[in-house]
Amino acid sequence: MMKTIANRLKPLACWAIALSLLGATASLADTAVADTAKAAAVAAPAAAAPVDSSLLIRIADLEAYINNTGATKLTGVPGPGHNGFMMICAALVLFMTLPGLALFYGGLVRTKNVLSVIAQCFGCAGLVTILWWAFGYSFTFASGSPFLGGLKFAFLKGVTSAPNTDYSYWVSANVFSMYQLMFAIITPALIVGAIAERMKFSAIMLFILGWMLIVYFPLAHMVWGIDGMMNGVWNAAAKIKAIDFAGGTVVHMSSGWSALILCLILGKRAGFGQKNFAPHSLVLTAVGTGMLWVGWYGFNAGSAVAADSVASNAFMTTTLATAVAAFVWPMLEWIFRGKPTVLGFCSGAVAGLVVITPATGFVNATGAVIIGVLAGLVPFLAVTQLKNWFKYDDALDTFGVHGVGGTMGALLTGFLATADVNGNLNTNLKGIVGHSLWMEQVKAIGVTMALAIVGTLVLAFIVKVIVGLRPSHDEELQGLDFTDHGEAGYHYDEN
Repeated sequence: MMKTIANRLKPLACWAIALSLLGATASLADTAVADTAKAAAVAAPAAAAPVDSSLLIRIADLEAYINNTGATKLTGVPGPGHNGFMMICAALVLFMTLPGLALFYGGLVRTKNVLSVIAQCFGCAGLVTILWWAFGYSFTFASGSPFLGGLKFAFLKGVTSAPNTDYSYWVSANVFSMYQLMFAIITPALIVGAIAERMKFSAIMLFILGWMLIVYFPLAHMVWGIDGMMNGVWNAAAKIKAIDFAGGTVVHMSSGWSALILCLILGKRAGFGQKNFAPHSLVLTAVGTGMLWVGWYGFNAGSAVAADSVASNAFMTTTLATAVAAFVWPMLEWIFRGKPTVLGFCSGAVAGLVVITPATGFVNATGAVIIGVLAGLVPFLAVTQLKNWFKYDDALDTFGVHGVGGTMGALLTGFLATADVNGNLNTNLKGIVGHSLWMEQVKAIGVTMALAIVGTLVLAFIVKVIVGLRPSHDEELQGLDFTDHGEAGYHYDEN
């Protein structure tokens, strides 16, 4: 009986279990629907909220700052990293002149003239700064004509902490102006090396005054000014589409070719070829060389006008070319003269720095090594052979290193430049980089030589008429330290 009842209840139990499961499932489904509805209700306002466009702009500005490209909302606001980098680079370039070049040249002359070349370097710093403040910066970097800038920035009016976006989105205009001032200071100071020990201080200062006006300011504007006729990278309308990253034409060619002409006009030093003109302190020269090398990183890497990938490439190529040339020059001495000299190491390093300068931000590592080898070879031949053949008295080899080296560097840049390391070459030069760029470089070389040579000839004649160029024969024998400055670089205790 009981078994029969149990059998009849089984279907009812199954239905009860089924209904229970169905109810539980329905409950879970209702819960899930409710949770989904709640989530949708919460998400709906967020989805409907407008996108914060200012946040997108800020992110874009940050990316522009990191990549050193154009900005939007932050245009006209200096970037602290790039600005700080450029202030350090400016200090390094001044360090090249004072004390770097002063010691380098000072060690190469005789003891009675060591102070004279140091004074000439200081004189350049002071005189050029005054000119730069009054009108030099404006003539160079204000827009004007393809040959010379206007007077928009005369007396540094309007040159504030806001960037001049013609030249940089992130570096303050006043910092940029001081950085470029350091280039303007060292360029005429290089000329001193060719005419050392035989040109009056008054004549040098007057010559440099005119030379900055006639040669440097116009040439720097033509090559680096935003509307300059030889600014191939940034001026689409440039008549000569040449490139010069850090001063192969503007600094080294201009000073080197002017130095040659001026030393030819002055003539040889008294006793040249008969007396010993050996450097009085190669220790000073070696120390000065090291300072030049260190300072040159500001010269070359800083010419990127930002702490970016182009600057880092310039840092690398500067190192490679300089080290290779500093090795090649003394090795050539060892082969042809029997011994490698400290002066050879110093001369090779400076030659490497000179030749890589126009190319440093445009060439890769292999290009830098090629330049280093040629920088050790060609200026070595100019200093040891060319000068002997033509018998000119380039006292400290300014022409052999800066004139010859700068000219070669400008030409090599045309052959070795690649957009792979500097995409800016694609802005206006995409069709000629790797093809006919070297022809544009030849044109720029010709303009630079003509301006430097003609300008120097005219100025030398004017200065000679006004104050004379050389001291008297007796004063030259006595030494320019005493006759020009009333001092002596060294005092020896005779007791």
